[in-house]
Amino acid sequence: MIEAHHELPPDKAALHRKAVRLEWLTIAYLITAIVLLAVVLGSSQAMKAAWYEDLLSLLPPLAFLIASRFRHRVPTPEYPYGYHRSISIGFLIASAALLAMGLFILYDSASMLLSRERPSIGLIELFGQQIWLGWLMIGALVYSAIPAVLLGRAKIPLAEELHDKVLYADAKMNRADWMTAGAAIVGVLGIGAGIWWADAVAAIVIGLDITRDGAGNVRRAVADLMDQRPTTVDSERPLPVLDELRAHVDAQPWVEQSKVRLREEGHVLAGEVYVVPHSPYPDLPELVQELTAQALKVDWRLHDLAVVVLPDLAPVEEAGGEEAHQPPRSRSRQGRPSGSRNAR
Repeated sequence: MIEAHHELPPDKAALHRKAVRLEWLTIAYLITAIVLLAVVLGSSQAMKAAWYEDLLSLLPPLAFLIASRFRHRVPTPEYPYGYHRSISIGFLIASAALLAMGLFILYDSASMLLSRERPSIGLIELFGQQIWLGWLMIGALVYSAIPAVLLGRAKIPLAEELHDKVLYADAKMNRADWMTAGAAIVGVLGIGAGIWWADAVAAIVIGLDITRDGAGNVRRAVADLMDQRPTTVDSERPLPVLDELRAHVDAQPWVEQSKVRLREEGHVLAGEVYVVPHSPYPDLPELVQELTAQALKVDWRLHDLAVVVLPDLAPVEEAGGEEAHQPPRSRSRQGRPSGSRNAR
C-alpha cells in the first residue's frame, strides 16, 4: 500500500509551518549579519573565515525551504516513489559545500600562518571620533552569534518532532556560531595586542569547525541515500519505530515469523515487511491488506510499506538486514502457503 503523497498530520503540519517561518527569519537575519561583517571585514583572516561561515549558513535553510516545495509533489511515471528524497539531496549538496569551504579556509589560513603574514587593523572616523576598527568588528561578530544561537535552540525541538535532518543540521550550525564568533574575536584582539599569529590560528579553528560540520553532515546524508537503517535526527540511535512496527506485526495471530526492513526517504520511512503465516488462511489476501493498513498507522513517518508473504525467510535472511523474529507465543505450524503476495 502506498499513498499518492505524504501529508503531515495536523499537529506536525503546524510545526512544519513554524519551521518554515523560522528558516525565513534565519535567512533575513543572516543577510543582515553578512552585510554587517562585510562592512567591517578589514584584513583579519579570522573575520574573513567568520564571514564565509555566515555565507555558508544560508545553504541549510535554503535547502530546507526548497525541499519543502518538492516533497509534497505527487509521484509521476518518471518518479514513481515521489520526491521525498529531495530533502536528502539538498542536505548532501549543502553539506558538501560546507566541507569544501572548510577545507579552503584551512588551507588559506595555514598558508597565511606559514608565510608569517602580519595583518593590521587601523582606525576609522565615526561621528567625528577616531575609533579602532577592531571594536566594530567585535560588535559585528557578537551580532552574528547571539541571534543565531537563539534560532538554533528554537529549531532543535522542531527538527526532532518533524524528523528533519536538514533542519537539525541547520540548528546545530546556528547553535555553534558562538564558537566561530568567539574564535574570531580572539583573533581580532590578538591583532590589537600585536600577537600576529593569533588571527591565523583563530581562522584555522573556525576552518576546523566548518570542516567538522561539513564532514559529519556529508556522512549522514550519504548514509541516508545508501538506505541505512533509520536513525534519530542526530544519527546516534536507531529509530524506535522499527521495533514498534515489528511488535505490531508479531502481534497478529496468523503471523509465525517476521522480518522488517525500513529506510529513510527524507523525513518519511519506507520498506518491506516479510511474514511467514502460521497456517494456510483462506482469507490471506484480506489479512495482508488489513495488516498493511494497520502498519501504516504505527507511526506518522511510515509512508510506503510492502507486506510480502513467504513460505520461509531464508532468502531474505541471506540478503542481510534485520534478524527474523519469532512472535513470543508458542505456535505449532500446520502448514504454510506456497505462494507470495505483495500488498502495496
